[in-house]
Amino acid sequence: MKLTGISTLATLALIAAVTTARSEGPKHRKLTAVPFTEVKIQDEFWAPRIETNREKCLPHNFKWCEQTGRFSNFAKAGGLIEGKFEGIYFNDSDVYKVLEGAAYSLADKPDEKLDKMFDDVVAKIAAAQQENGYLNSYYTLVEPDKKWTNCAVKHELYCAGHLIEAAVAHHRATGKKNLLDVAVKFADRIDEIFGPDKRWDVPGHEELELALVKLYELTGEERYFNLAKFFIDARGDKQHREKLYGEYCQDHVPVVQQSEIVGHSVRAMYLYSGVADVAGYTGEQGYVDAMDRLWESVALKKMYVTGGIGVQGHGEGFSGDYALPNEQAYCETCAAIGMALWNHRLNLMHADAKYADLVERAMFNGILSGIDLGGEKFFYVNPLASSGGHHRQPFFGCACCPTNVVRFIASLPGYVYATGWPAIHVNLYTAGVARIETPKGQTVEIEQQTRYPWDGKVKISLKVPPRKEIGWFQLRLRIPGWCNDAKLTLNGEAIAPKTDKDSDANYRYFIDRGYAVICRYWDSGDVVELDLPMPVRRIEAHPKVEADRGRVAVMRGPIVYCFEGVDNDNRVQNIILPHDPKFTAEHRGDLLGGVTVLKGVDRNGQAVTAVPYYAWDHREPSPMAVWVRQDGKTRSPDVDDPAWKGMLYRPLDPATLGPSEPPTLAEQTVATVSHCGRNDSTSAINDRLEPKSSDDHNVPRLTFWDHRGTTEWVQYEFDAPQKLSAMEIYWFDDTGRGQCRVPKSWKLLARSGEAWKPVETTSAFGVEADKYNRVKFAPVETTGLRIEVQLQDEFSGGILEWKISEG
Repeated sequence: MKLTGISTLATLALIAAVTTARSEGPKHRKLTAVPFTEVKIQDEFWAPRIETNREKCLPHNFKWCEQTGRFSNFAKAGGLIEGKFEGIYFNDSDVYKVLEGAAYSLADKPDEKLDKMFDDVVAKIAAAQQENGYLNSYYTLVEPDKKWTNCAVKHELYCAGHLIEAAVAHHRATGKKNLLDVAVKFADRIDEIFGPDKRWDVPGHEELELALVKLYELTGEERYFNLAKFFIDARGDKQHREKLYGEYCQDHVPVVQQSEIVGHSVRAMYLYSGVADVAGYTGEQGYVDAMDRLWESVALKKMYVTGGIGVQGHGEGFSGDYALPNEQAYCETCAAIGMALWNHRLNLMHADAKYADLVERAMFNGILSGIDLGGEKFFYVNPLASSGGHHRQPFFGCACCPTNVVRFIASLPGYVYATGWPAIHVNLYTAGVARIETPKGQTVEIEQQTRYPWDGKVKISLKVPPRKEIGWFQLRLRIPGWCNDAKLTLNGEAIAPKTDKDSDANYRYFIDRGYAVICRYWDSGDVVELDLPMPVRRIEAHPKVEADRGRVAVMRGPIVYCFEGVDNDNRVQNIILPHDPKFTAEHRGDLLGGVTVLKGVDRNGQAVTAVPYYAWDHREPSPMAVWVRQDGKTRSPDVDDPAWKGMLYRPLDPATLGPSEPPTLAEQTVATVSHCGRNDSTSAINDRLEPKSSDDHNVPRLTFWDHRGTTEWVQYEFDAPQKLSAMEIYWFDDTGRGQCRVPKSWKLLARSGEAWKPVETTSAFGVEADKYNRVKFAPVETTGLRIEVQLQDEFSGGILEWKISEG
């Protein structure tokens, strides 16, 4: 794209702006992560998962990349074998992510077989690289004359970013340069094409920005940093670019002007991770302020309790503020990984524990749910409620999530500690050891002993150089936002935080931005013990989250729990917790790889069981729900309650519950259906969430997808006979965006003994969209109502809400 309407002087000024020297290092970034190569996780929770990732998940991903032609695409592009391109145009990126995961695994445990597998793939990649540095198997094999002609869609720059990340990780892990040489050569080619005095364009799918900063940090070559900054500043720049790619790509306005998080959720997370990286070096307040605004937009208005983001029906992206339906949660595994990547960088930027809290929330819940315990099946979408038809798969045509998980799990050691001398920050609690280098080249060794996340007791032991050599420093221990009663001991002696009445001489630690800070001269053998009590907490959502009104979620420590039908007589949608559900925690080493389960009672005194959300869908298929009804919690809260300022979720205060309410007919009803769409829920039709139109994608729905033109049924069953005389139904119809339509016709039947008989009525069985279709009928006393639906030819259909009235 040519430069238009810009003088030579202005061009030179822009070049100067992005080539500011950074020899001083990060100006705004307060912390530096302790490298993954210096941390060894040895606990009972993450260590087995890292081993499973290495022994099962990595070979599984290598196998699928081989079987689906992802590896051979490079061999074909390099002329090593004959053949056509296989798969999707961004399949190269999956290979790079698997290699990045392999690199982290090699750092954790050298493995000759894995090392050879890695080098064999690199040889194919290197063969596919063209003399000028260009590397993309799709364009080389399919559209060789159209390179760089569709940066908005075809992901050339996105793939390049993942190549660079893999190469940097590999070099840091092994010292080898075979993949790094390829990445540097491609980065140099990209730098020849794009820049202020060259071509103005941006990646449609961001990723390259953060990767270029990593390459700069490894090589010291400022051109890569400048190019990362250029891609960030060119986004939303109408002055220099003839066409912007819009909100979906966060390319609607310049980054420094963005306030609401919009568009594709993974792209947003990768972009803002890159922005945070660049801001850490330049200290530009425009970047910092934008990151703060956007963080509040997602963390306070658009994030699920699991740390997941994104809503179905919005292109894998964000919906409006507080639009967080549970069955229609998209919560792509990659997006949760992106949340961890971005919040990790914000923690480094601000040294504030609230960002590490979100890293932890995403890790234990939104990310870990994306992979099964065996390491060979994956969720792409992670809903917070299911009718029992949503299951992990071995792989996907678009395989971004399996290959992303394999690299993230392997990289976990790099998220545990950070330094901002003279301080060591402990961001995650996991048993293991670490070697931390001071600015003077001295080494501090830290050992953690803990059963976290099942137990909140953490023992931290230090091995340090002599006092006169290292001097004093701070140990900063993150106090999770979910913990209100942390306790500390130092060498067996209880210590308390400073209060306003304390003098500087009589306190042993203080709280700063979510960290307990102990400042002293340390000796080898010093031991700090942290106790983080883990009571069971019922969590409520902001009253503007319509889907969660009158409901609570359950957490213990950092773990979000869910209720599965297999543990609860398949009636999770009808669970109503009493004022005191009497939850107790019980660790089960024989269940789901070893988990702490929660046992309590519902309003009727029946036993209920909750398991960690990450572990659902490992047993027989059954319904699942994270949010369940809470007795005494109003469904019509004050949405403008000022007490909610600065919060999206908070622990339920039992004192705020009202008197016990008699169960509504809907709450006593069990809905069953002839066929339910994979990402839909039978409970959607009686969840009391009012649709705004038949195409409302912000409320849960029941569809018969992908059945078309068939006869389907849905029915209510009652525990006891009910006298009924009227009903209303709101049809789902996504004309213009999908293949569901109002039905061709339908009829209503009531159960009589073992038979279903049509009701007596003079009302029409309406099929109008965007309204309730009401039917009055002669009063019947029955234990069930059934709707039989004839779908339109070649179309499916669905229901948003079905109301029944007592006679």
